[in-house]
Amino acid sequence: MIVGAVLDDLDSRSGSTTSLLRTIVGLYFRRVGGFMRTAHVVGLMDDLGFEATRARTAIARQKNRGLLLADRSGQIGYRLNPDAVTMLERGDRRIFHIRQMSEGDSWCLISFSIPEDLRDLRDQLRRRLQWIGCGPVAQGLWIGPDHLRGEVEEIVDAVGATPYTTTFRADAPRVAGTLVDAAAQWWDLDSLRARHEAFLREVITSRSLPLGDDRGSFVAYVRMIDAWRVLPYVDPGLPASLLPADWPGQRSVDTFTALSEQLASGAWSHVRATVGDGDELQDCPQGDTLTSST
Repeated sequence: MIVGAVLDDLDSRSGSTTSLLRTIVGLYFRRVGGFMRTAHVVGLMDDLGFEATRARTAIARQKNRGLLLADRSGQIGYRLNPDAVTMLERGDRRIFHIRQMSEGDSWCLISFSIPEDLRDLRDQLRRRLQWIGCGPVAQGLWIGPDHLRGEVEEIVDAVGATPYTTTFRADAPRVAGTLVDAAAQWWDLDSLRARHEAFLREVITSRSLPLGDDRGSFVAYVRMIDAWRVLPYVDPGLPASLLPADWPGQRSVDTFTALSEQLASGAWSHVRATVGDGDELQDCPQGDTLTSST
């Protein structure tokens, strides 16, 4: 783990105990003052179908990864690591304020030359750049939408690659062939398509579940967010002119936005009822306002 920072975890398999717990942490821990009793966390995981033993194991993993801090000063529970707040705020922007490129928008180029004896650093930088939606142009040269520049610079600083990295703003690159063909080389569009289609299948499944009450909204909402939360990272939001005509991305965005508006309020009501109505609880569910920006 990188000292002083908690970075995005996009490795966890959607639908797993670890991934769903992290989704709960991202959605609700800040809303309840940064602390939850262990019993309340276990109870919310039980709503999602996980027995207490599996829930406690997932909690321990998030503690080991630095996301949660054990707190036994009063009621036994866990606090959100303050070092995780920046990461979670970045996640909010990605998940709930979806950014997509328009024709003519600028690009960000990331050039780095890292010594061979620091290849672990080089591999980590490449992995993190891919996680936020950048693509490799050549060895040591990556590209992404310019609106990712801030996140790129955060990652470069966090992993310690600043001395070896330079970023540039660029207009449409000149390539051998078409930019459409180049984009298909820089990004794995088949994999991105599969992720969008998997999300839409998950939504179809959740729509078939009877909501009934706030608990049902909570289950459907958390599972939907968990299925969605990686997509706004790995999909750079390329303009339509660079994508196949039958690209499912916009359908995913529209579906996510509509269902979030339908489910978020009831889900938050269920969390409030589970955790209690302390003074620190906020009135509005996270993600109650969704935007798609360019």
